[in-house]
Amino acid sequence: MVWEQLKEELIFPKLEASNSKEVFEKVGGKFIEEGFCKDSYVDALVNRESEFPTGIDVDGFGIAIPHTDISHVNKAGIAIATLENPVKFVQMGTDDEEVEAKVIFMLAVDDPKKHLELLQNVLAVLQDKDVLNKLSNADKCSEIINIVKEKESK
Repeated sequence: MVWEQLKEELIFPKLEASNSKEVFEKVGGKFIEEGFCKDSYVDALVNRESEFPTGIDVDGFGIAIPHTDISHVNKAGIAIATLENPVKFVQMGTDDEEVEAKVIFMLAVDDPKKHLELLQNVLAVLQDKDVLNKLSNADKCSEIINIVKEKESK
């Protein structure tokens, strides 16, 4: 399904970043470099995150699902980053509650009709704390892809 699209070029094990903007620049920059997104994508991530935060706390495990509207996207894709050190994201639905994100699922959505389906697929993986711990400890692209695909097949 959605995870068949995962490409090693968009997987970032143990990414080093000191803040969310740096995550956006590194991961979003790769989306641009690989042709998935337009040059406006990183700035759009920063702007959208300030208005609609994407941090989520899953039983004490912090994640984030940054994305933009379709005008900044050329083709659909998913990037996954596990962070060497957690990065602060504001929790979804709040203005000031912070989450120490350890895993980032960055989305490039090119079809508003598929947006909800994509989020549901991502959330199904992210609601499993065991999977999140496995992802956080993974240090190879192939390992991250296998963890996600294994979860989907269950």
